[in-house]
Amino acid sequence: MSTSPRPLEPVLHFAPELLLRAQAVRGVILDVDGVLTDGGLYLAAEGEVLKRFDSLDGHGLKLLRQAGLTVMVVSGRDSAALRARLGALGITRLHLGCEDKWPAAEALLAQQSLSWDEIAAMGDDWPDLPLLRRAHLACAPAQAHVQVRVLAHHVTQARGGHGAVRELCDLLLVAGGHYSRLLTQLP
Repeated sequence: MSTSPRPLEPVLHFAPELLLRAQAVRGVILDVDGVLTDGGLYLAAEGEVLKRFDSLDGHGLKLLRQAGLTVMVVSGRDSAALRARLGALGITRLHLGCEDKWPAAEALLAQQSLSWDEIAAMGDDWPDLPLLRRAHLACAPAQAHVQVRVLAHHVTQARGGHGAVRELCDLLLVAGGHYSRLLTQLP
């Protein structure tokens, strides 16, 4: 006996003013520590840096790329673990190990012919403030420093490294009209 699959209906809802702001977004700039990871620095005995990434965030970033959005990463740290994860996600527009994030982000935007009026940015601490101040849509994970949360247009319910980036991805997919289309393409 064969049964037809049940239909998939979108269940996400965002505030109308947030969706309006997110509609203009064509690119995303992400911090790493505290955004794509939980912010913890795990060191092996040999000094190797280990990081924990959330698979929900990774799939959300893949969906953004499928929807045609540009994903960029600007981080103060660099590590083999980070490069491996970003490579697995197909994210090649990045600037790692930079102390001053604003010039690095400016260079990435110029390379992609994007302006700050088309950018969503997510960060969690003071080094991210220059990007968040300029981004059309500034986002922060739940555990971000208070100064970052106050500046953000949207603070996620999830913490960094635990689905915060996926919440941003879902917001952008809904606002851009991609969410329903991608959902209904599932077999």
